[in-house]
Amino acid sequence: MTPKVTPYKGSRDIRFVTVHRGGLLDDAHHRLLARWAADCAEHVLPLFASKYPHDDRPRKAIETARAWADGKATVLKARHAAYAAHAAAREVKENAAHFVARSAGHAVATAHMADHELGAAAFAIRAVCSTVPKDEVEQTRKKEIHWQHEQLPEAIRELVISDEEQRNQRLWSLFP
Repeated sequence: MTPKVTPYKGSRDIRFVTVHRGGLLDDAHHRLLARWAADCAEHVLPLFASKYPHDDRPRKAIETARAWADGKATVLKARHAAYAAHAAAREVKENAAHFVARSAGHAVATAHMADHELGAAAFAIRAVCSTVPKDEVEQTRKKEIHWQHEQLPEAIRELVISDEEQRNQRLWSLFP
């Protein structure tokens, strides 16, 4: 039986809407976006784990993002993991930990809505920047962006970089 196709109708960037919903994003690229988002969140995860070692919701969200990318988790499971990570973000008192949990939540939410990939990256940048003195923020921001760009698979590099350019203002003007 062929799955029902829902035609794309909306204001989202069609490049991040999956083909089966009427967009341009194929499954392979969608999974690469989720893996990259998980990489971004995992890179800053120690900032959460060091403050809240018994709260595994952000770690589980990252693991679920990877499991979804490997075809071993459903979108529903990913959505539940995203809700849990965002709940952790609301509960923590420290900025870096809050931003890490948001990054993890966006990483796993990429399974449901591919354009969450940039939220994972942006919150990871905010996490590391919140840990340094003001005079080191710009250097830290650039270093994290450089690290993130080095992790980008070539197949999605242009897509992610253009997304950074288009949505930079909405994401705290973090990207170059």
